[in-house]
Amino acid sequence: MKAATASPHENFQQWLADINLLCGEFEGEALGSDFAGTISGHQYGALRFSQVDSRCARLVRTPREVKRSEVHKYFAVFQVEGTARMAQESLREVIEPGDVILIDSARPSQFEFGHGSRQVSLILPHDRVHQLMRFAPLDICRKIPAQSPVARLAQQMLLSSTQLESVSLAESEAVIDALVSLMRPALSGSDNNPDPHERILRKALQLIETNIADENLCPEMIARDIGVSMRGLYRVFAKNGLVVAQYIKNRRLDICAEVLRSPQSNLKLSALGFAWGFSNSSYFTTAFKQRFGLSPGEYRKRYA
Repeated sequence: MKAATASPHENFQQWLADINLLCGEFEGEALGSDFAGTISGHQYGALRFSQVDSRCARLVRTPREVKRSEVHKYFAVFQVEGTARMAQESLREVIEPGDVILIDSARPSQFEFGHGSRQVSLILPHDRVHQLMRFAPLDICRKIPAQSPVARLAQQMLLSSTQLESVSLAESEAVIDALVSLMRPALSGSDNNPDPHERILRKALQLIETNIADENLCPEMIARDIGVSMRGLYRVFAKNGLVVAQYIKNRRLDICAEVLRSPQSNLKLSALGFAWGFSNSSYFTTAFKQRFGLSPGEYRKRYA
């Protein structure tokens, strides 16, 4: 007897399920009977990326899928083989081998894969990208052409990173920072007549950076100092997949983690949280462990 083989529909549904598991929620459809697709995910320290091979398929991320996602991120998509059509809201691009494009998971999007498409997508945290971009507006869904020096260097850096056998957390974070900094000139949007919501967000993020160590920093203080209502502040952050208080807490924890990884740091753990706006040492320890999976003391021993 011949072994039963999966139908094209079943193959597509399995591929879509794997996409949702590794990349976030999407709807989609196979474009004809020639569909084929695989996806593999990899993680080395803070480096998280997936390789998607596909042909004759469409993925759609509607406002419904965006709303269901608790964590939003950016995808730096590197086209390795074949072509793909990428769309984010009203923006559309066709990307070819060597092209790079930034996609925001907090906004609706659509991907259509031609024959023999291969992409490597690097997952980038929203808050880290905004910090490295110095809170400038971002050109989402605008390709960085393959022939540009930025695209060539970024491709080489990413593909080299995918072949690493081992990497420390600090080293992997340095790779992410270097990639985003390298692409900053190509990703920086025009500041002429910026969207008022983007302008409010940039003001709020800059205020947070300036006052991050102040234990009195809170959404009420931010709204008052930049001249918006609390509701308006929450709406602007939500539009970008962020929550004000959570962003402040995570930014403080990320700074504390950077301090703990520094060999030159001799700050006592009991003083570290207080130095960066945590008024309660027990809460700081609990929040740190929730974010990084280790207590501050364990983290220092492992990564210093």
